[in-house]
Amino acid sequence: MGEKGSGNPYRFHVRAPGFINLQALPKMAEGGLIADIVAAIGTLDIVLGEIDR
Repeated sequence: MGEKGSGNPYRFHVRAPGFINLQALPKMAEGGLIADIVAAIGTLDIVLGEIDR
């Protein structure tokens, strides 16, 4: 599969950038209040639909 001239393309998976950004949330929320998490999510500019796929 994916050999030269076979007509089958290579397959690969790319993680969405929002998924990587979401992993920073626990470190950003450390030592803060629960209300601060809303502001932290806003600064990450994540798209939850892209993370859920």
